[in-house]
Amino acid sequence: MAAKSIHYKATLLAVFLIAFFSNVQAQTQTINGKLVDEASFAPIGGATIQMANYPGINTFSDSLGSFRLMGVPLGRQSIIIMFAGYEPLFLSDLLITAGKELQLNNVVMREKIKMLDEVVISASNRKSPNNEMATVSVRTFNMEETKRYAGSFGDPARMAINFAGVVSTNDTRNDIIIRGNSPNAMLWQFEGLNIPNPNHFGALNSMGGSVSMLNNNLIAKSDFISGAFPAQYGNAVAGVFDLRLRNGNKDKHEFVGQVGFNGFEAGAEGPIGKGKKASYLVNARYSTLSVFRQLGLNFGTGGGQPDYYDVNYKVHSSVGAKGNLSLFGIWGRSSFVSLGKDYDPDGQAYGNSYSNRFADYETNITGLSYEHLLSNKTTAKITVGYSSTNEWFDRDSISTVKPDIAIPDWHWKFSTQKYSAVFQLNHKLNARHSLIAGVSNDYTDFSILNKRIYAGLHDLVIADRQRGLDLLQSYAQWKYRMNDVWTVIAGMHYQYLDISRSQSIEPRIGLNAKINNRHTLGFGFGMHSQMNNLLNYTVVTSTPSGHLYTNESLGFIRSNHAVLSHNWKLNNNTNLKTELYYQSLYDLPVESHPSSFSTVNLGAEATPTLRDSLINQGKGRNFGVEFTLERNFSKGLYYLLTTSLFDSKYQGSDEVLRNTAFNMGYVINALAGKEWKFNRERYFSISMKISAVGGRYLSPVDITASIADGEIQFIEEEAFSLRQSAYFRSDVKLSYRKEYRKSSLEISLDLQNVTNNNNIFRQDWNARTGQVVNNYQQGFFPVPFVRFTF
Repeated sequence: MAAKSIHYKATLLAVFLIAFFSNVQAQTQTINGKLVDEASFAPIGGATIQMANYPGINTFSDSLGSFRLMGVPLGRQSIIIMFAGYEPLFLSDLLITAGKELQLNNVVMREKIKMLDEVVISASNRKSPNNEMATVSVRTFNMEETKRYAGSFGDPARMAINFAGVVSTNDTRNDIIIRGNSPNAMLWQFEGLNIPNPNHFGALNSMGGSVSMLNNNLIAKSDFISGAFPAQYGNAVAGVFDLRLRNGNKDKHEFVGQVGFNGFEAGAEGPIGKGKKASYLVNARYSTLSVFRQLGLNFGTGGGQPDYYDVNYKVHSSVGAKGNLSLFGIWGRSSFVSLGKDYDPDGQAYGNSYSNRFADYETNITGLSYEHLLSNKTTAKITVGYSSTNEWFDRDSISTVKPDIAIPDWHWKFSTQKYSAVFQLNHKLNARHSLIAGVSNDYTDFSILNKRIYAGLHDLVIADRQRGLDLLQSYAQWKYRMNDVWTVIAGMHYQYLDISRSQSIEPRIGLNAKINNRHTLGFGFGMHSQMNNLLNYTVVTSTPSGHLYTNESLGFIRSNHAVLSHNWKLNNNTNLKTELYYQSLYDLPVESHPSSFSTVNLGAEATPTLRDSLINQGKGRNFGVEFTLERNFSKGLYYLLTTSLFDSKYQGSDEVLRNTAFNMGYVINALAGKEWKFNRERYFSISMKISAVGGRYLSPVDITASIADGEIQFIEEEAFSLRQSAYFRSDVKLSYRKEYRKSSLEISLDLQNVTNNNNIFRQDWNARTGQVVNNYQQGFFPVPFVRFTF
């Protein structure tokens, strides 16, 4: 009996040990990546990749620069990458989960200027941008940061609101204001293509929307630049979102399913064919807002009915030993219906009780790129793309006598089709000198109609035009690493707009001085220009002989932007960055007669404000100082504290210096997070954010004119002389992650506006009562989220 008992216990112990060690073996993952030279983008073969805390876990990159590091323990890990003649690279805060292999695309390495007699392993935790030519006002980010921050909803634009110099006081949209500039003054670039507004409910007159169509599950390491950007970028005066997509896993199939504020999502990736030279990556999403509404949750639309869905994808394939081919794209559609009979004044920012509103949007972005290694020092890349946008809006007024009767009073329909071609050449002369040059062309066909309907009696046509325009851009940049301290970058950008026959030659320069291991100085200056919003070229001036397009001759909006930067490395994980900037704006479109109007304020409202007979004679200026104290994720703790103090003014054709619509004066963001590891399988984290922003400036309402017109009208002589109350909001995010053998489960609860602060959204006009009313933004709003990867 005792023998049987011993045998029984031994069997149980063996089963337990087998199960335990099998589980331990399963609790590892693989890191896939590719190493390239920072200047030439040529692959780096023969480099050593090893775990920082487990040197025995290592591998080497092959002749194509690809590597596959296996047996990596789960959790937060760091790797060191070393190659003779190059600076060692230290990558920290890599989140390793059981449900998904980690993909690191195009990890750049920098060649040493001086060759030492002995190899010194002193890797630095360098968060270098994808664009090596950016010296100031650049912040690189990755997929996890878009998910980590409280209140970001996994949206790159909402994440960027936490960065210094960036402001948004609209909880219902992700428009971002950079250093006092209009949200329209920035550039979205996607895999090298200049793209239209990539947001759901993203109107043609803005560069933001309610929900991003960009899926953060597909985003690779990307750059956000807030000023004095390199010569590679054009047609923008405020900032650049340079977004990249990662490649799918070419070794195994992986899947993800999730549900949250952004929608119900499903994604897949994996190899194509048997040779493992190609991979696919796709993610689809459908709106959850209508479901939340049925549950009685308020998300800022009250009785409105929003709906949206989108697809993101990328197919990548190696072509021989020197080529890479990628097909990528985004497609999204969104619609919104707000009926007066369903209007909820306590929870609806848009609409009112006496009108019906119908909106429908669709955006398609498709690109095909081919990259070829011409030599070990030269890489060429060509990208072609097609994008289209369709925006339709109708508004009806509800009869006060017969509520069942709705009278049409506003209609617009905007359609664009853009055909793009981009060529870029990267050449590295040696460790000190590198060059980048390129040319791009965007041809846009458009059909624009915007009109008011007066009780069926007659129509007032504001914009009505069908034609095409061409924007040609070219650039060249040179980087000179004088020594280990000084780096000089010089460049030139050129662009030509055919509709107005305008051209612009824009010099750019950047300096970087690494004084020692702790202090780095940077300087950037650039002339930048941007074509006017497309709608301005379609505004009509009605004459007895027909429509005239009096804005057709509008040239570029122009800017000079200078930035002085200092970065202080307090320790290996913490940096204090300070930037001073001054930006002068000129050739702003203003009215030909004396007035306060300027297109510098467009984008403050979702509804387009259009005027005819504009001329390029307006001015403006922005200046300020920004502070960023950031601790990178280390030992479970991270924080980001930013403060921006700025002033934004402009002059219309009346030459009076006024506040812009975006002159908040200050913005303070405090964001911090902590992660606890309970065992090798369970993690809990909390992220908190506090934002305080100065109030926006508004124009006083002209009551008499508003009553006569039926739409809100302003006293233009007193433009932007009234200030809203300050904006304040605090968010808390609670997250839990469980690692299984071959899958991961993430659950989180994002508590939006936990103090239930009443922030003003906008002032509106009640045509029935003849009064100005304030609409308020969403109050306390809990957002659940579940994600499962396997």
